[in-house]
Amino acid sequence: MKVLVPVKRVLDYNVKPRVKADGTGVDLANVKMSMNPFDEIAIEEAVRLKEKGAATEVVVVTIGVAKAESDVLLTARAMGADRAILIQTDDEVEPLAVAKLLAKVAEEEQPGLIILGKQAIDDDSNQTGQMLGALLGWPQGTFASKVELGGQGVQVTREVDGGLETVDLKLPAIVTTDLRLNEPRYATLPNIMKAKSKPVAKKTVADYGVDVAPRLKTLKVVEPAKRSAGVKVGSVDELVEKLKALGVAK
Repeated sequence: MKVLVPVKRVLDYNVKPRVKADGTGVDLANVKMSMNPFDEIAIEEAVRLKEKGAATEVVVVTIGVAKAESDVLLTARAMGADRAILIQTDDEVEPLAVAKLLAKVAEEEQPGLIILGKQAIDDDSNQTGQMLGALLGWPQGTFASKVELGGQGVQVTREVDGGLETVDLKLPAIVTTDLRLNEPRYATLPNIMKAKSKPVAKKTVADYGVDVAPRLKTLKVVEPAKRSAGVKVGSVDELVEKLKALGVAK
C-alpha cells in the first residue's frame, strides 16, 4: 500500500514572526523556514507503517517555492520518505486550492492512505484534510492520536472534546495527525546525504489544470498588543476593589 504525505514549508516555530512595515503580512525575508511540525508527525507515522510492513512506499508532496526541495523535501526523504513531488509556485495557495491540487495528485498516485498534519502553524486553518476528503469522497479520521491498519481498513483514535473517539475507516482514507500521535525522528546527517539521491518530481500548478486564484483578501496584519505593566496591591481588600472596578469580581 502506498502512503501519500502532503507537507508544508512554514516559518520555523523557533523564530519570532515579524510583521511587514506596510502591514500586508509576515516578513519571511532572511528567516529560517522548516517543515510544519504536524506534517513531521505525519511523515513519522507513514514511515513507521512502512517499517511494520503495512505500507510499501511513502511519497511526500509539497506546494511552494523551489527552495522547498532543498529543505522541506530533503528532510522528508531523510526521515524515510521514498520519493517526493514538488508542485512549484511562488504564489500563496489557499487551503481549498491546496486540497484541489492534492486531489489531482491522489488520482495520479492512487495511494491507499493519505496522512497529513491537522493544521499548519502559519495560518492554523485546519481545513485542507477535510476539504480533500470531501473532494475525493474518502472517509477521514481527523486529530488522530493513534492509527492502526488492519485488513481493508484503518482504525483511528481521535481526540475530541472530553475524551477520545475511535472510528473505523475503509481504505482509501485520509488521516490528519495530532501532537500525541508520535515523536518524529531526527533527520541524521548520513540519512540526509542518502536522501539526496532519492527522486524528486518537479511539477507546476498548470500541469494539474487547477484554478488557484485566491478567494480571500488579507486587509491588514498587526502584531498582538503589548502587555501593560502589572500593579502591586497592598492587601486582599485592595485587590478585590480593583477587580470590581474591572468588572471581574462582584
